[in-house]
Amino acid sequence: MRHNNHNSLSHLAQDTYAVILAGGRGSRLFELTNWRAKPAVYFGGNFRIIDFPLSNCLNSGISRVGVATQYKSHSLIRHINRGWGHFKSRTSEFVEILPASQRHNEDWYQGTADAVYQNLDIIRSQQPEHILILSGDHVYRMDYRTLLAQHVNSKAEMTVCCIETSVEEATGNFGVMTVDADNRVIAFNEKPAVPNEIPGKPGRCLASMGNYVFNTKFLFEQLKKDHKNESSSHDFGHDLIPSIIDECDVFAFSFKDPNTNLQPYWRDVGTLDSFWEANMELVEPTPQLDLYDTSSPIYTYQEQLPPAKFIFDNEIRRGTALDSTVASGCIISGATICKSLLYSSVHAHSYSYIEYSVLMRGSDVGEHCQLRRVIVDTKCFIPAGLSIGYDREKDIANGFRVTEKGITLVTKDMLAALAQKQSG
Repeated sequence: MRHNNHNSLSHLAQDTYAVILAGGRGSRLFELTNWRAKPAVYFGGNFRIIDFPLSNCLNSGISRVGVATQYKSHSLIRHINRGWGHFKSRTSEFVEILPASQRHNEDWYQGTADAVYQNLDIIRSQQPEHILILSGDHVYRMDYRTLLAQHVNSKAEMTVCCIETSVEEATGNFGVMTVDADNRVIAFNEKPAVPNEIPGKPGRCLASMGNYVFNTKFLFEQLKKDHKNESSSHDFGHDLIPSIIDECDVFAFSFKDPNTNLQPYWRDVGTLDSFWEANMELVEPTPQLDLYDTSSPIYTYQEQLPPAKFIFDNEIRRGTALDSTVASGCIISGATICKSLLYSSVHAHSYSYIEYSVLMRGSDVGEHCQLRRVIVDTKCFIPAGLSIGYDREKDIANGFRVTEKGITLVTKDMLAALAQKQSG
């Protein structure tokens, strides 16, 4: 039976339980994840990264969702409770937290597969037909029903969602698949040094998105088997998938627009450079990720804030924003903002100039500051007259982190250390 109509797709979604893996630290974001898990990092002005897979589930009709948390999860859990707590378990619609709680032994989550294994009793109680495993730290829109439909139509036991990317980008970063003519996975290598290329497409490969569909019974069997394997690191990419592809029906689902056959927007914002680049894409006149598209909205929790305010209009100081995105609660007080993205409640004071920068919630930029290609973490106060992003060596000497591509990260701790250094 082919699930190619709306009712069938809706039925597939209703019979699916989604697990979002949101316990990762995101170490390549350095100080940006010192006090929060990567899925809790702010993105796009008003959102957090976790909002994208959660919104995808809601827009796909998947209303039973568990979020597995572990690393510094307080702000993530608080956000989910505030923004997604309107789901009611009594109506079989919920977003529930699955914290590492030593349900089966004295260990915390040991890997992605173990995070699901330790919650088997919770998942089993929902009696889903399929289980959707999702990465909690990527930015994209996707209707998971098309993935579920292919999974059923191909009679797969597991389906791996993938994108086509360059060998250079995949090397050491993504799991890479090799498939046959029927999209059956015949090899899977986790973050290989030399990825297998797509036949006929030199320099290109199929990379795993970290999204999987399993038949429930099959997943339970494989997780129990993996748990008993003492040599396993209990990770889907490293252990479970490579162990089943030779004997089980594992297929690849290519993430493409069904109308254009083009690859939709998908970003792994796992490095400071990629995080900055993805935010900068949003200030383009026609960004590939259209956050204003009401047909597939991204939901989140937002404080009730006043609208953004631009004040002073004279020759020596003028509150201005050009080719920029400015969230609610911001006050642009005689400052100039150019090609930048300001999250909520940012205050930029007179005579400051900010370009190609990302300023997170509650940042305060003093008078006569200059910022260029800078990421400013939440609630930072940039002292008056400070210039950041123009002199790499000076920025490093001031204690800021500068990436290979010249993006400068500023945090509260860095600014506090700089103030202490200057006062001492």
